[in-house]
Amino acid sequence: MVFSSLIFLFLFLPFTIAGYYLSPKGLRNAVLLLASLVFYAWGEPVYILLMIFSTVFDYANGLLIAKYRRRKAVARAVLINSLAVSIGILGFFKYAGFVVENLNSLFHLHMQAPQLPLPVGISFYTFQTMSYIVDVYLDKVPVQKNIISFGAYVTMFPQLVAGPIVKYGDIARQLAQRNVTLDRFGEGAELFIRGLAKKVLLANQIGLLWTNVKATPLADLTVLSAWLGIIAFTFQIYFDFSGYSDMARGLGKMFGFDFMRNFDYPYQSKSITEFWRRWHISLGSWFREYIYIPLGGNRRGLGLQLRNLLVVWFLTGLWHGASWNFVVWDLYFGFFVTLEKLFLLKWLHARAAIIGHAYTLFIVIVGWVWFECESLSQATGFITAMFGLGTHEFVDSQARYYLSTNLLLLIVLVICSTPIPAKALSYLREKLRLAGVLAVPAVHIGLVLLSTAYLVNDTYNPFLYFRF
Repeated sequence: MVFSSLIFLFLFLPFTIAGYYLSPKGLRNAVLLLASLVFYAWGEPVYILLMIFSTVFDYANGLLIAKYRRRKAVARAVLINSLAVSIGILGFFKYAGFVVENLNSLFHLHMQAPQLPLPVGISFYTFQTMSYIVDVYLDKVPVQKNIISFGAYVTMFPQLVAGPIVKYGDIARQLAQRNVTLDRFGEGAELFIRGLAKKVLLANQIGLLWTNVKATPLADLTVLSAWLGIIAFTFQIYFDFSGYSDMARGLGKMFGFDFMRNFDYPYQSKSITEFWRRWHISLGSWFREYIYIPLGGNRRGLGLQLRNLLVVWFLTGLWHGASWNFVVWDLYFGFFVTLEKLFLLKWLHARAAIIGHAYTLFIVIVGWVWFECESLSQATGFITAMFGLGTHEFVDSQARYYLSTNLLLLIVLVICSTPIPAKALSYLREKLRLAGVLAVPAVHIGLVLLSTAYLVNDTYNPFLYFRF
């Protein structure tokens, strides 16, 4: 089940909200846990057992670490065992086939690679349980003794399948006590609606262009078609993922939780370093806190700092998927971040802002080729077409058609990638008084109706980050 589905919008969500608010406050975590299990079981009826195991396993490990806190050797053994099992489960389901395929290729073996579907959201909830165990071990957070509350944290459906990655310490108090006012519920509902519109009205529509371009044989691609296609994907991945994150944050507010903002207008960045501070913020924060800083961060000299960056970028690539194109994608960005730390960032800061902005967009757009293409050879062939190498023409009638039919949508996407729409809503709300009071709800009602109309008529409604 996805948020941008009619079943979720008009069946699951209304019943969940009704059950949640009709229940006594002491039972609301249980209602949220039950609803989350139903949400997950809707699409993953078998793998729900895996998620329940992870929840119970790390709940027990947290209690053991708290019990043996003064016996460091025992607590450390529990920590290591917990992390080993979590990483082992994630590794088996996500990377076993990748490892076997590479061993077969490298050593000319014929081992059978396991063909297992990837459990939805496993990368997200595994990172959450691991961060909880580490923080309990380091005494950063109190151990959670109520298994219902801990289960609600791990399985919470608003951010279960696509984040943002929520650290236990960020919502520990909210699990115990939270209050939702009508204004706060309304704020969450508006945020959810804007996220839905991003996903349905923007990401899905421009995604059709990328789907058509990607289906074109590489030999037939023109330069303009290739650039239009990957620019379309650049917008699709942003509005798809940030829209889903906004929906998650909106749902969180509706149930009394505050989740961190996961995107901060990343396409406005003027360096790759800045881009990664604005893109998938919760993932970057997780790797910084649990990998980069424990390795030494930037405290032990430039050489070790660059090593730590290389480790983090390599692991970030693997987190996104068991494929070398993801590793190349993140090492590609890691290369530019390293250059910026060495000298490039100072050079960019001394130049006009538009230079840094153009440089960042160019690097990011080309980088998405490595992310989206299914193999290194496909990515290389697509980049060859983008730069007109070989026999690729610059433009043909198909490319002109793509441009003419999508130009208006592309302009809208550019505008919506900036704070302009948010500022316009704030102006309506704050400056126009009574008119604004009526206009803002009218805008959101219009977005709901338009999104619903598209969902009824369209069959194209993918969610890109489900594969992670």
